[in-house]
Amino acid sequence: MTENWSVSSLKPSLQNIWKKSGFKNLTAIQQKTIPLLIEGKDVIAESPTGTGKTVAYLLPLLQRINPEEKGLQAVVLAPTRELVMQILQEIQKWTEASSITGVSLIGGADIKRQLEKLKKHPQIAVGTPGRIHELIQMKKLKMHDVGSIVLDEADQLTVPEHAETVKMIIRSTLKDRQIAVFSATLADRTEKTVKEWMQDPEIIRIQKDDLPPSKVEHLYFVCEQREKIDLLRKIVRMEPVKALVFFNGIGDFSVLAAKLRYKGLDIELLHGEAKKTEREAVLKNFREGKFSLLLATDVAARGLDIEGLTHVIHFDVPKDAEQYIHRSGRTGRMGASGTVISIVTVPEERILKKIGRDLAIPIQKKTLHMGQMVNEKPASVVKPQRGKVKSKRK
Repeated sequence: MTENWSVSSLKPSLQNIWKKSGFKNLTAIQQKTIPLLIEGKDVIAESPTGTGKTVAYLLPLLQRINPEEKGLQAVVLAPTRELVMQILQEIQKWTEASSITGVSLIGGADIKRQLEKLKKHPQIAVGTPGRIHELIQMKKLKMHDVGSIVLDEADQLTVPEHAETVKMIIRSTLKDRQIAVFSATLADRTEKTVKEWMQDPEIIRIQKDDLPPSKVEHLYFVCEQREKIDLLRKIVRMEPVKALVFFNGIGDFSVLAAKLRYKGLDIELLHGEAKKTEREAVLKNFREGKFSLLLATDVAARGLDIEGLTHVIHFDVPKDAEQYIHRSGRTGRMGASGTVISIVTVPEERILKKIGRDLAIPIQKKTLHMGQMVNEKPASVVKPQRGKVKSKRK
């Protein structure tokens, strides 16, 4: 491993984009994985959301691609359509000064249009496992020259419904392929599964101590379940916000949305059952600031990277520490500041406190007073009065 590796070792076109993007220092995950990947090693990497994992695998991938050779050389697999599109946008950004091209291949999109794009012989394909595998079976996606495969959000790609498909995709590539596995959380199940597909992988885990001090504030409010909507309204009215509000399911989504709109909140919904065009329109409008609150389920928001997100709000308490990390990591990305707010009932407060202890994150209890967030004051203690004891009359 090259201990003194630096950005100056990259192709000039990549160095120029690095400078143009305003980047200065490599993040912890980038420092530890980029040299290994450029050397051609297989890597399994775990690093919290918002620490620069996409750049960590894209720079080595683009460094290794031969722009003179037309045809597929690398494949990036991701579990959701939104994440695929975000990765493609990053590829387009980093290749704007080169002849390297990429294509997105996602389920639910017009396959004829995708076939037309493949006729232009892109060097990189980014896609969801189902559509990539479908195109391979149709013999429309030529994998015989693919030497690099990346699994982004690998914990989702190795669940039972995806694992076999991912395995078949990997087996369709070159025997001496390089595999890079990235995830915000790396379950034992995930690590065991991907190791079966890899050759002596280096395992990199970025711990909390490896990261710069967080600029994200973690707060929570306690109220009755029926009071949550009104409390949310009061919180977001205190200052300008661009917030992602998380719900555990879509059962009461429409009802809650109607109530929030009735309260005068500027909102839209994002859930897994929405059509592709609807989801794209909602995300585009949210990124452009046309509304301030995006209500989402965990499935719909998986992998979302929204620039300038000021708040993540847990309307429903996360089920565990892993879910809290994935949700909360949407704000405060790459060292930016942000605020995470949980709105919980008394029973949910116990769950949240356990999550805070498990993650070693101080989550400060707040209350509203005179339109401001203030620390909850401890209950006043009534002190016994001291004085002379009057003698009883005989």
